[in-house]
Amino acid sequence: MTKTIFSALALATVLAFASCNCKKNGECAKAQAEQQVADTTNATTQGEAQANDGSKFIDFTVPALDGKQVKLADVVAKNKITMVAFWASWCGPCRMEMPNVVEAYKQFHDKGLEIVGVSLDESKKDWETAVKDMGMNWIQTSDLKGWECEAARLYGVRGIPACVLINQKGEIVGRDLRAEELHARLAELLK
Repeated sequence: MTKTIFSALALATVLAFASCNCKKNGECAKAQAEQQVADTTNATTQGEAQANDGSKFIDFTVPALDGKQVKLADVVAKNKITMVAFWASWCGPCRMEMPNVVEAYKQFHDKGLEIVGVSLDESKKDWETAVKDMGMNWIQTSDLKGWECEAARLYGVRGIPACVLINQKGEIVGRDLRAEELHARLAELLK
């Protein structure tokens, strides 16, 4: 029992450092770490079911970099798989994961993948610069409200980077996949 608790605490600590949490300044890092311990405890029984639960996506409309409104349902209807990628320019783990997402986009875009980036930035200049610097050539959106982003709230995003994979039927077919897991799931979905 003690070994299990210690393992869960160690994993929670690692997870706390592996994703950006609720505030840039880390005010809720302790609360998130505690939540991650609870999540880790439930992960064995719920993880796979949540990742591919088939529940319906939640639609939202958010402004793009060019100011035009992007409606998620319109993107989902046009593509085999839509990935909603929550991130921010100030998030170190997001910047570390982004080369994997860029590679996934290059590899799977022609097979039916589209990505809708949802930035939790508050500065349009920082957001725009990061998009350009990291070569994120997919749909980019943000309401520039940081953690008050409505799209992030709808999907219960508490740490970034975070992603949701949605098939053309509007079913959620993956959540919070990174690196090799993301590439493997996309390869499976876009055979």
